[in-house]
Amino acid sequence: MPGLTLPWQAWLTTIVVASGMGFDALAQTAATPATSVTSVTSVTREAFGQPMAFVVDDDASLATFAQGRSLFRQSWVVYPSSDRRIAGLGPVYNQISCIACHVKFGRGNAPLRPDEAPRGLLVRLSVPGKTATGAPREHPHYGDQLGDKAIPGVPAEGQVRIHYTARSETLVGGETVQLRVPHLRVSELAFGPLEHGTMTSVRVGSPVYGLGWLEAVDDATLHALAARRLPDGVRGRVNRVWDVSAKRQVVGRFGWKANQPSIRQQIASAFVGDLGITSPVFPKKSCPSVQTACRAAPTDGEPDLTTAQLDAIEYFQRTLEVPARRDVDEPQVRRGEQHFGQAGCAACHVPKMRTGAFPPLRAMANREIAPYTDMLLHDMGPGLADGRPDFLAGPRDWRTPPLWGLGLSALVNPEAAYLHDGRARTLQEAILWHGGEAQVSRERFRAMTPQARADLLRFLVSL
Repeated sequence: MPGLTLPWQAWLTTIVVASGMGFDALAQTAATPATSVTSVTSVTREAFGQPMAFVVDDDASLATFAQGRSLFRQSWVVYPSSDRRIAGLGPVYNQISCIACHVKFGRGNAPLRPDEAPRGLLVRLSVPGKTATGAPREHPHYGDQLGDKAIPGVPAEGQVRIHYTARSETLVGGETVQLRVPHLRVSELAFGPLEHGTMTSVRVGSPVYGLGWLEAVDDATLHALAARRLPDGVRGRVNRVWDVSAKRQVVGRFGWKANQPSIRQQIASAFVGDLGITSPVFPKKSCPSVQTACRAAPTDGEPDLTTAQLDAIEYFQRTLEVPARRDVDEPQVRRGEQHFGQAGCAACHVPKMRTGAFPPLRAMANREIAPYTDMLLHDMGPGLADGRPDFLAGPRDWRTPPLWGLGLSALVNPEAAYLHDGRARTLQEAILWHGGEAQVSRERFRAMTPQARADLLRFLVSL
């Protein structure tokens, strides 16, 4: 990659120590087009819902996968119910199923009109300070997430609407791109105003395929990636978050700010936060003391989600495969890949890495993957800042999202939204929102010829 020889060599040397790969082999990995371990070649709206090959080859594994997928798609009901297995929704919640926010296991939607109720969008809340575990402090009346829906007899916490103003960006060659600047409005608050100092963060659902491969990357590799010496002021950082089961701080991997340590805790956190469904990991409903109706809602005292159900959903998400790349030898795609590297995009969207030893599923151990992420936190500038810290992640910090499967997002969900709050409608808009550590790369993209930009975007669609 022109102009990046020394920095690339520096971080490759660091990764060698962590991964145990020979330097020549790893250098070849960085220099050659990235390929995935996946064997899934589906180019349909079901592309993100396919199991890994070793799951298909084993009847018991496939049955567990199918059970987890069914629970992910399940519409949950209010307790008590004739079917205890799917009861426990609420009392306060955002959606009645996981699939409502993660459309067909991919990206969620952002509202298109100012009067549109959110379908796959939620609002995180916190107040200044941290808990003893290092987590953000919850709002005393509304908890850490605003619930815009509630079961009968319980008031919803408030209503959320997003409206946009426009901002124009002019690129070399004269092209003008309209960016949407989102503005959050919270109304009908049931338990008093959000006091001065309350911090909010709008989030849309992110893809859930390929998470198992990312979980199988060992901590040493992430620390080595964070230790790289990179140009253009790029410096990734590992988040340190609270593992509820282990009762200690560990490396964060999942979530928009890398604030969850594992697939299991990410699932359990989403169930209790988004649906109000408790589990063995989070056995208590989110009902602040002021919410008396919420606290009085009926329950049998047991976690809504059983250990067996949580195990099945964890297995399902861990073994959801990534679609294979397409058109990798097409000349425009190959040119776009070169532009991607020359712009410096691969500094954060790392094309390749290896998994480590992975006792939960040995079939996933020591495999080469092509996620196009470093799973690290990066300062993305004031334009994308939400003003809300999360463990070691600052108000401007976001985890590098994986790019694998990116090119099928619009096919799987024609209303798919990009970036943490769904403000970007296209990949080009998403790139132009990059700031902070990514500002130099963004300006290189802006300065490209129209053909070079088209080539780069064509490469992204091949992922």
